[in-house]
Amino acid sequence: MTERAPLPVRLVTFNVHHGVGDDGRHDLPRLARLLADVDADLICLQEVDRRFGPRSEGVDQAELLSRALEMDLAWGPAIDAPGPAGSEDGGDRRQYGNALLSRLPLLATEVHPLPGGGEPRSALRVQVGLTDGALWVTTTHLSSGSAADRARQAAAVTELQITAPGVLVGDLNADAGAPELAALRERLSDAWQQAAARSDQGGRLSLHREAGLTHPARRPRVRIDQVWVTGGVSVADARVLDGAGTSDHHPLLVDLLVTPER
Repeated sequence: MTERAPLPVRLVTFNVHHGVGDDGRHDLPRLARLLADVDADLICLQEVDRRFGPRSEGVDQAELLSRALEMDLAWGPAIDAPGPAGSEDGGDRRQYGNALLSRLPLLATEVHPLPGGGEPRSALRVQVGLTDGALWVTTTHLSSGSAADRARQAAAVTELQITAPGVLVGDLNADAGAPELAALRERLSDAWQQAAARSDQGGRLSLHREAGLTHPARRPRVRIDQVWVTGGVSVADARVLDGAGTSDHHPLLVDLLVTPER
């Protein structure tokens, strides 16, 4: 039987800080231009607002980015609250969470609330179609305040993403080697470490060159934006891109080679 050739998939994960750059301005067209230049098949976003409030001018960021980039949208709210009081049925709901924009067909979409206290967290799990098979993609944003909560959340998202071939991406608010991410390391592979080629914003002379640091954008110190892969997915290239002041993070791009299961 002839072996299937791996299929190339370009994926970007980016915590967009509800479209507010390091200059304090909400500028969705600026963000859309940056994302368009990346030329990705899949764009996984965290901290996205949908009619959330004044900080993002009350707009539906997920829908506007989907239209601007001419990509299909999958949406996974972490916060879902009624709209303004006094409007019929509470008005449009105020939402905040994870989005996936795709050039590939969306075959299935699931939203999974994650355990933990404080700000609600969720995972968006999407199956996308490939020329000859499918890929599962889970996008998430783990808690920032509690390592114990992150450990529970990491275990939960790992169970979601053990179906191969698949990728788990997002702002995990912990370094890839942190104790609370042990569940990921047991079942998945860190794409940054697996990549055949790597580059970032460290610069030629930086002590942190090729460390994959993504946050904070002005002087990155931590590698909290990550991609993890199952079997059947190899990583040709991993790059921390220049976020050009569109967020308090830099985006992470990976060029994947996906071998669909028979």
